[in-house]
Amino acid sequence: MDARPMSKPLKTAQMQIRVSANEKTAIQRAAAQAGMDMSAYVLARVLSAPAAQFRDCVRECADSDSPRFALAELNSFLSNLTAGELRDAIAAPPPSGLSPFLGNYIAAMVEYASAQRGVAVPAWTRSIAPLTEPVYGSELLSLRLYLLTHSPAPFRARNIFIDATLGDRV
Repeated sequence: MDARPMSKPLKTAQMQIRVSANEKTAIQRAAAQAGMDMSAYVLARVLSAPAAQFRDCVRECADSDSPRFALAELNSFLSNLTAGELRDAIAAPPPSGLSPFLGNYIAAMVEYASAQRGVAVPAWTRSIAPLTEPVYGSELLSLRLYLLTHSPAPFRARNIFIDATLGDRV
């Protein structure tokens, strides 16, 4: 195993923001209390760890030939977040290029998690059009009526009919 430390991304761009003297002092104080310089503190607040983990989980879903396990990981991740962490994690939309099924499934998971934690549903979920054809969590025709009547509302609204929801296991 290589003992070299992991390299950090090369920082080649700069960004400036205008703040009042009081805001700058408050940011400096908060950064010092966190043991960070101002840039690291602001980046940590803007690019939160939950948001990065959410993006990574979604990327795993998109990159997988069979996303079932990746969706289960995303389910576990969302299930373990506090309301504040969830708000941070889902603030930005997932990467573009998801299949309509994955986009809807992920949006439904986010909508369900938001309702469970009392967090406002992010606007990006409304930009994902529901599936035109229903998708069932089982190929067994005898289960369809059950799935139609027991699927959580965010999934039903997106034409996805499943039995397990956020936090559940099948």
